[in-house]
Amino acid sequence: MRIRAEKRARLIAGGSEAYPVGVERTHSLKEIREKFGHLQADETSGEVVGVTGRVVFIRNTGKLCFATLQEGNGTRVQAMLSLAVVGEEALADWKALVDLGDHVFIRGEVISSRRGELSVMAQSWSMASKALRPLPVLHAGLNEETRVRQRYVDLMVREEARDMVYKRAAIIRGVRDTLHSHGYVEVETPMLQLIHGGAAARPFETHLNAFDQKMTLRIATELYLKRAVVGGIERVFELGRIFRNEGVDSTHSPEFTTLECYEAYADQYVMADRIKEIILHCADLVGSRQIETEAGTIDLDGEWKWLSVYPGLSEAVGEEITPDTSVETLRGIAEKHAVKVDPKWDAEKLVVELFGEIVEPTLIQPTFVYDYPPSAQPLARPNRNDPRLIEAWDLIIGGMERGTAFSELIDPVIQRERLTAQSLKAAGGDDEAMALDEDFLRALEYGAPPMGGIGLGIDRLVMLFTNTGIRETILFPLLKPEMG
Repeated sequence: MRIRAEKRARLIAGGSEAYPVGVERTHSLKEIREKFGHLQADETSGEVVGVTGRVVFIRNTGKLCFATLQEGNGTRVQAMLSLAVVGEEALADWKALVDLGDHVFIRGEVISSRRGELSVMAQSWSMASKALRPLPVLHAGLNEETRVRQRYVDLMVREEARDMVYKRAAIIRGVRDTLHSHGYVEVETPMLQLIHGGAAARPFETHLNAFDQKMTLRIATELYLKRAVVGGIERVFELGRIFRNEGVDSTHSPEFTTLECYEAYADQYVMADRIKEIILHCADLVGSRQIETEAGTIDLDGEWKWLSVYPGLSEAVGEEITPDTSVETLRGIAEKHAVKVDPKWDAEKLVVELFGEIVEPTLIQPTFVYDYPPSAQPLARPNRNDPRLIEAWDLIIGGMERGTAFSELIDPVIQRERLTAQSLKAAGGDDEAMALDEDFLRALEYGAPPMGGIGLGIDRLVMLFTNTGIRETILFPLLKPEMG
């Protein structure tokens, strides 16, 4: 770094700029490849261009120097500097001042080298931006921790990292396009909230000086989107960041992106069609409907099964479990299957946890897991056929939950009872329980139409299509501070 800093100083002392405001670029490297890719070995184009790129390879030998320039999308073109064309002073400066990682500007004729390499034969060159830190070597200086912590470096040197950015963007576009095609309206709702709700999660807390008021960052977008449906925006969605002050692992991040959408006069079955259409459209945009994983091939064109929670768990453990099964029996099953449980958990919570630990990881093909007990989702309506269950599903693909949906609870009386029970749990020390949101209940009391709703984790959708952990899918994930 000291040597590079000295080169920067020499550039400036010599009257050049190390960081000019701009250069006279005429073509991107991609345009050069497209326009002149037909040149045969040792052929010249007769056309002079101005190009820029980051130097990712350099070979300075005597009277002829070579460099590989790379632009943001990974396109590369060779630059050649010949003593006969560029002159003695410019060539000496190039050798003395240019390092790997520098952005340089080359003006010259587009040619194809003797070996058939598309090149720009420099007539002049200048520095576009002097790099003071050396680029890492792919196999040595770029472990996973460095890649994630210094994503800008990862993007420079690894094509897969750049691909991830474009794939994620395509998936988000696919989600939007599908919903727009069904007449949905995209809205934005508050991230700073007085009352946290819409999910069972522990919030981040902050303070609003203007009101001298404790606030939380949102843990879901649900309650505001439902207010919009009450007001008459009958198909509404939001794609946005959610914040949960909880664990960090290969499938969880403290801040992550969700889609939530709500549709008046729809139910859990309509929303199942919607999420299937979204996922298939995204698959078509980024690759294939067949996804290779360690657990086998996921076939999105195959059957999307429906699996009921109680029968599904019964089959997995070899004994019948129903909404009437006792807490003691369920604890015994947990012990037998080495599933850790909290002594405070009731029968419903035990069933949900046992299903998540024992059955869920085995569901590789798309499966709608449904007929949950009521406490699993306090915002879902009672099942139309069995009031001991609710109308909600989780979509499991590749052994992991990718999204969830409900036939939404719109009865303000039952909703008040459910939220009151939640607030009592919170008062009893449950960090994840929802608060009682009087304004949300007031909105429901004005009359919400029957509706279905989806919650879809965008990061987990990207994980599905890229076969990576959550830290890879988020461009700049939250990490522990560096010690130093």
